[in-house]
Amino acid sequence: MKKIALLFILVGLVFLSIGGYRYFKLQASEKQAFAEANALLNNRDNTGQEYDIRLFDPSHGETVGLLEIEKINASLPIVEGTDPDDLERGVGHHSATAYPGQDDQILLSGHRDTVFTRLGEVEVGDILTVKLPYGDFHYEMVGAKIVDADDRTIIQSTAPDEELVISTCYPFGYIGNAPERYILYAKPVNVSD
Repeated sequence: MKKIALLFILVGLVFLSIGGYRYFKLQASEKQAFAEANALLNNRDNTGQEYDIRLFDPSHGETVGLLEIEKINASLPIVEGTDPDDLERGVGHHSATAYPGQDDQILLSGHRDTVFTRLGEVEVGDILTVKLPYGDFHYEMVGAKIVDADDRTIIQSTAPDEELVISTCYPFGYIGNAPERYILYAKPVNVSD
């Protein structure tokens, strides 16, 4: 009986170690991407140079800016791409969609158990800000919906109307592969700083 109990303790320690390693790896990756985003934006603010939006063409995996959601006190690095490695670093920009100022749909995705743990607290009327090398863009949440995990109809052109769409797994507290996606919709607004 003692051998079985010892075996369960050892198995538990192995799982705890794996979980701890993954947690600290994710924290380090996100911290590095956050530092890269801050350096990029500080460079923009310090040089005062105008950045041509037409020249903005980030490479896959490149940190491009920050997503700020004041309501939940979040400042999250945005990374080009939505592969698992990209999403470990922060919020991923879906490469088939536009960027702010390009008058089309912008799709950002992230994990519900890392960057978007509190996304469900954001309400209609709350402001989300995307900070990029060529400017800050403000969006007001106008709605949300829950769709099946395999639903790809949310990825579509909205041109000439710009729309920010944020996607994460749902339910938020679900353990394992979530069966649904939470989709937040936001429209551009002018905000005085």
